[in-house]
Amino acid sequence: MQYLQTLFLVLALFTGSAGAPAWAGDTDPLFINLTTDEPHRAGMGLTFGLHQHESGHPLTIFLNDKAVLIGAKSQAGKFAAQQKMLAELMNKGAVVLVCPMCMKHYGVTEADLLPGLQVSNRKLSGDALFRDNTRSMSW
Repeated sequence: MQYLQTLFLVLALFTGSAGAPAWAGDTDPLFINLTTDEPHRAGMGLTFGLHQHESGHPLTIFLNDKAVLIGAKSQAGKFAAQQKMLAELMNKGAVVLVCPMCMKHYGVTEADLLPGLQVSNRKLSGDALFRDNTRSMSW
């Protein structure tokens, strides 16, 4: 009997009333929460965002935790490729927000941020993250 109940539950999950899987629409927004200062991982997240943005998805990148260092001009030597990608993304219309609490923690000032980066606040990040049909990913 337990086997049958489990089988029915599994079948209901796969064919249930929810219908088709929740695939992203052609223009659903993407919110990338970037927390790493590891160049390869950061580059992966930025590249993914760039590809999706070029496919028509509005893009917001949130530099959070150690990723605030990627947005600092003083870190250009370590993050030249990632900073170039951020500039390219912003030139194509993506929004890049930076966590103010993380900036303070890691000693990054607003004057040290790359041009075009925005110091976030709860309204900016909330409006981007909770926009209808937004998908989010983290690196």
